[in-house]
Amino acid sequence: MVGLGRSGVAAAALLARRGWQVIAVDANPVDLPELSALGVDVRGAYVDPVPDGTLVVKSPGVPGDAAQVAAARGAGAEVISEIELAARELANPIIAVTGTNGKTTTTELAAHLLRSAGRPAIACGNQGLPLASLVDTVDPAAWLVVECSSFQLEDIVRFHPRAAVVLNLTPDHLDRHRSMDEYRAAKLRIFAAMTPDELAIAPEGWTIPGCARPRVIREGARRDDGDVAWSEGGLHLDGLGMIAGWEAIPLRGRHNRENVMAASALVAHAARLTRDEIAAGLASFAGVAHRLEIVGEIDGVTYINDSKATNADAACAALDAYPLGVHLIAGGTPKGASFAPLAEAAHAADVRCVYLIGAAAAEIGRAMGSAGVPTRDAGTLEDAVASASAAAGPGEVVLLAPGCASFDQFTSFEERGDRFRELVADLHAGRPRVPPDGGRRG
Repeated sequence: MVGLGRSGVAAAALLARRGWQVIAVDANPVDLPELSALGVDVRGAYVDPVPDGTLVVKSPGVPGDAAQVAAARGAGAEVISEIELAARELANPIIAVTGTNGKTTTTELAAHLLRSAGRPAIACGNQGLPLASLVDTVDPAAWLVVECSSFQLEDIVRFHPRAAVVLNLTPDHLDRHRSMDEYRAAKLRIFAAMTPDELAIAPEGWTIPGCARPRVIREGARRDDGDVAWSEGGLHLDGLGMIAGWEAIPLRGRHNRENVMAASALVAHAARLTRDEIAAGLASFAGVAHRLEIVGEIDGVTYINDSKATNADAACAALDAYPLGVHLIAGGTPKGASFAPLAEAAHAADVRCVYLIGAAAAEIGRAMGSAGVPTRDAGTLEDAVASASAAAGPGEVVLLAPGCASFDQFTSFEERGDRFRELVADLHAGRPRVPPDGGRRG
């Protein structure tokens, strides 16, 4: 087992329970007594050379061209991902979701639609619950809605969903994938093992590989050419007709319309949910933490936590959902893509000010400056919230949509979003909204 994050630990434990002799390694020193108790040999260094008959399970955080993985492949070892390992041990029906943006919302929504219709369902995978942790514990009848990252999909072989979607593809993880073509190829692997009776959804214009029934989601005028879903004032599904008007669906933003269409189409095809079941589930879905999450309203100012917006395209989608009177907090660890599209979106939305934080602050500031968008150097999330809350007026929005990863100042986007929520709670408790000393207009 190479890499001992959450999915790596779950995979190593599964292998040990199945009687494998397991060596678990990580680039950093680790102390995992729960694995040692199962007989796992936990090490801080890789095993070289790889013994004959070795299976290598690779955590998603480990690059495919890492020296130890390349050496294992060179020695003839099979290299698979944690979701591939787990799927081989599970009899459950699987729905799979990938894409650059919207994965978690679509995954959680699909699971919610199933549960609200009386089908047991669990959202899992890249959203935080490792698929391997469900083996031997989950009801075999439960639907598993698996969020899949490109890192996880790189090393699948027989992973077999009954319905799957690639929501979209925009520049992201180019610090890991060498090109957009390589990134796209990893995403498309989600369809590789599917059959002609199963549903594969991808962006319009894509060629879907393999044997699955290909469909696209098209937003705009309703069409009758067999596509999965359309919008004509609301959600339509092939074979079911009009499901619900957009006003009856709580999720905001054009990107969430695409998520709604995808989730509804997946469960309608795979689990045969009815029109009424889907409509009821959509109306009762409250959204997902850190995804356009309303965390407070103070003196007429609404505070929105979209910490999961870890790339520029996701931040643009947040501005599309809240296009007026926005004070945007942006920055963090860059991922190799341009911030020019975010600057253009901020200019088009007439963003009041962008409060810059983290390692990407200067780069984002330059892009915003070129687009004529006002900025303030905040440095930290704490200072950004203080400055934005002092400047925002009734009817306006303070939006955390960083457009970056979080690892320069936080351990995860969840920790970043939780801290934002705490800061808003402090404001609500009556602490003064005073901008920090040294805040500078860009």
